[in-house]
Amino acid sequence: MRLLVLGAGFSGRAIAQAFMAAGYAVSGTTRSADKAAALAACGIEALLFDGEAISEALGEAMRQTTHLVQSIAPGKAGDPLFREGVPPISDLMPKLQWAGYLSTVGVYGDHQGGWVDEETKIHPVSTRSIERVEAENRWLELSRESGIPVAVLRLGGIYGPGRNALRNVAEGTARRLVKKDQVFNRIRVEDIGASALFLAEGRHGGIFNITDDEPAPPQDVVAEAARLMGAEMPPEVPFETAELSPMARSFYGENKRVSNAKIRALGFLFRFPDYRISLAQMWNDGVWRG
Repeated sequence: MRLLVLGAGFSGRAIAQAFMAAGYAVSGTTRSADKAAALAACGIEALLFDGEAISEALGEAMRQTTHLVQSIAPGKAGDPLFREGVPPISDLMPKLQWAGYLSTVGVYGDHQGGWVDEETKIHPVSTRSIERVEAENRWLELSRESGIPVAVLRLGGIYGPGRNALRNVAEGTARRLVKKDQVFNRIRVEDIGASALFLAEGRHGGIFNITDDEPAPPQDVVAEAARLMGAEMPPEVPFETAELSPMARSFYGENKRVSNAKIRALGFLFRFPDYRISLAQMWNDGVWRG
């Protein structure tokens, strides 16, 4: 079995590692030679791909691919595998048995703090979420037409070793940003890897929310990190007066609680079901720095 990860970044590498541990040969793409060297050091066959031209080496890897994870954001031009001039996926990957597409819970839009699941009507607001929905639809259409199971993984806010509130507190960049009643779902990066492997091995297709059990206010996560470290508690910063980039501020315009019951009903168990368990593990095992 051979996995190809298009866009082997933070989440893609975690997925690659989960599949390698299960005995898969794994290839992954990146845009730069430096990042390719880092992938190779992890045992991943590294391939350069800018989202446009498919090189001879990437084309050969595609021909051998049995399992695919697509992690590259679509952008204005759309998903790189469905752009004009790109051969059909059936031609690029004749051995394909399962595909996963990494999306975001942002496609649900704002539900004023209410619960959403995979059956909830979506209301994408931001341009990036609208683009994700278009890409989701292309992958689900491919599944219907080809019979190949395609799983759309809608991810919560991604964190893990090297990218977490513990490191932010240590580096002095943590803020307890407070907006009344605001909550977010999160997902530990290793659980993304494990869930992708679970869906692939079960040949599951459809839409799945890959999030933790406990949507929580962002300031609570920072406070828990500071408590674990015995560090000075970062001050609270009102959202209304906080200096934020337009993208960061846009995240706070959407408030919802995302259910992960669908994948749990299939038998998947999250290793890190809430931020407290996850932060404690990273702190106690000394892996929080990455």
